Amino acid sequence: MESFKKSDEHIFLAGPLSRKEEFLFTLKVVSDFIKGFRAFHFLGPCITVFGSARFKEGHPHYEAAKKIGFEVSKLGFAIMTGGGPGTMEAANRGAKEANGISVGCNIVLPEEQKPNRYLDRWVTINYFFVRKVLLTKYSHGFIVMPGGYGTLDEFFESLTLIQTQKIKQFPVVLIGKEYHADLYRHFQDMISSGTIEAKDAELFLFTDNIEEAVAYIKEKTFNKYINKKEVKPMKWLWEKRLKN
Repeated sequence: MESFKKSDEHIFLAGPLSRKEEFLFTLKVVSDFIKGFRAFHFLGPCITVFGSARFKEGHPHYEAAKKIGFEVSKLGFAIMTGGGPGTMEAANRGAKEANGISVGCNIVLPEEQKPNRYLDRWVTINYFFVRKVLLTKYSHGFIVMPGGYGTLDEFFESLTLIQTQKIKQFPVVLIGKEYHADLYRHFQDMISSGTIEAKDAELFLFTDNIEEAVAYIKEKTFNKYINKKEVKPMKWLWEKRLKN
């Protein structure tokens, strides 16, 4: 993808640039944020589902994500994902099958990632760090399906923000006991080594049981966030609320 090869992101991260170049880059970042704010401001209570783009329909992880999207949507939450294929598509698909709200925060990649067809609304973001902020900003909880580097990055960023009290203690669910078995053992090693405390390993629910995961999300969020006062759209800004 030619436009990505000449992206200003890797140039910016390579070191100091002229003041003009860094100011222009900052404007592009702000533009990405504003794009996300306008798209998702009236989304309503939302749960974000993270997971791999590589699992196809029929794969157990795909089907689990679809069921999770369906069941969590029935609680009244919108379902937000990274907007792409695989488990992201599955969670969005489940939300649509439950007549819920389904949104995506897509990303520009070397191999173009197209928004999946089960989205009511989406944006395509240029910068990963902006995308991660948007996925977190509008979420009242996180469900982490099996995935790769990106999924684990999102999982650990969520835990770090909660551990350091940068965000409220939203529920985080890690799905896939077999897939994440070594990762969970590593948490125990970190506790033994003193790099985290035992209570830090209690910041998330580790399960394969979808019913347990949905009940956990409901217990930890419903009274706190689902009845939160809504902000009204302003017609003169062409703002519109998403409806299921």
